[in-house]
Amino acid sequence: MAQVDQARTAPRGLRGIRAPREVQVPRMVRVAQRWATPGRCDVDAEIRRQFDAPEVARRIPKGGTVAVAVGSRGVAEIDRIAAAVVQALSRHGARPFVFPGMGSHGGATAEGQVEVLAALGVTEARVGAPVVSSMDVVELGRLADGSGVYWDRRAHAADAVVVIGRVKPHTLFRGPFESGLIKMAVIGAGKQRGAMSIHATGPKDLEPRLREAWEIVRARTPIMCGVAVVEDAYDVPVEIAVVPAEAFVDREPGLLTRARSLMASLPVRDIDVLIVQEIGKNISGDGMDPNITGRYLSPHVTGGPTVRRIAVLDLTEETHGNATGVGMADFISQRVVDKIDLEPTYMNGITAAITEGSRLPMILLTDRDAVSTAMLTTQRPAEGDARIVYIRNTLTLGEVAVSTALVPHLEPHARTISKPFALEWSGDGSLIPPLAPVPVGARPVWGDF
Repeated sequence: MAQVDQARTAPRGLRGIRAPREVQVPRMVRVAQRWATPGRCDVDAEIRRQFDAPEVARRIPKGGTVAVAVGSRGVAEIDRIAAAVVQALSRHGARPFVFPGMGSHGGATAEGQVEVLAALGVTEARVGAPVVSSMDVVELGRLADGSGVYWDRRAHAADAVVVIGRVKPHTLFRGPFESGLIKMAVIGAGKQRGAMSIHATGPKDLEPRLREAWEIVRARTPIMCGVAVVEDAYDVPVEIAVVPAEAFVDREPGLLTRARSLMASLPVRDIDVLIVQEIGKNISGDGMDPNITGRYLSPHVTGGPTVRRIAVLDLTEETHGNATGVGMADFISQRVVDKIDLEPTYMNGITAAITEGSRLPMILLTDRDAVSTAMLTTQRPAEGDARIVYIRNTLTLGEVAVSTALVPHLEPHARTISKPFALEWSGDGSLIPPLAPVPVGARPVWGDF
């Protein structure tokens, strides 16, 4: 008996359970979505043209060092954009280097942040400039409440700084500027210490704190300009704007409005179960974008579809074990748990002072168990009429799959492109993805709408 008790209390790995019973998933159809878009801009030509404009070119220090901040978000073609910025600066006689502008990401270590950039294709060989990473910061000043404003020490010592930032709706707050150049300049370049200081009072205060901190950054750093990127619903760069530092506050709201108007969305508004194949920091700062799923970590932000249950099946390789956002799911597979690295996951939540996104939801042994349990708990007992949506991730929504019960409820921008089919599972209970992998920016082919 003593041996049995000891066995029951011995440490063991965290293992998921089986679903109470297996549920038959309704037949699905593939759905293509088409959104209005102005089309891809010529990234290289736009960056070259705008850096050559006199109002920008005169700011570039000839023979001086220019630090180029590159973040960890899944910005489309970020390696190409960074390389074009480096080339433009070099052509005007500057000596650029890249530094990670990503707060605490990469486990809040210099080495981890270099690895994150490398996973995004941003390496010295690719962009044509050294990648200089350090977590050392200087204090620039303090907010009215005494919170410190910090900045990357090596960037601060440069002759000039350029920040690259995608402008888009934030996942935690609303304001005239959300994700973009100001947030990149204050939080990204502030490294872990700066990010933690600005986030300390929670998402409701982020916008005014960013604005207050930005004035300190602008006055006490060599920040020269920002390269703002606006993407369409296909995650394609449609606008590049090189913005002088003093114009950030004036220019960002308009860029944000445009970005919001071009965002992707799910094809229906009322969903019983959303199956998400993968989440990760390269997909969204929250792993899966709440602006798409309607699941927010902040009570101060609303909008999006109604989703009763979310099942997450995997982490992306590019997220390097950072499972931030997993707490927005209701169920995860064992595969997700096995890939989680607690160091970057927890550090991300601690730095943002938002720990809910790092909590573990219910763990099910297999994908099939996770989906079955999600369906069993929707509080809508008619299994045959379940409203199911499958997506690869919240960045790739040009093609999704929905259960047949949802076909009459598709939004005008969506239409079916297949006959009904059954989801298939491998012998170990893993879902065989019903959608073929597609390159970022690919558009659905569906003939006449």
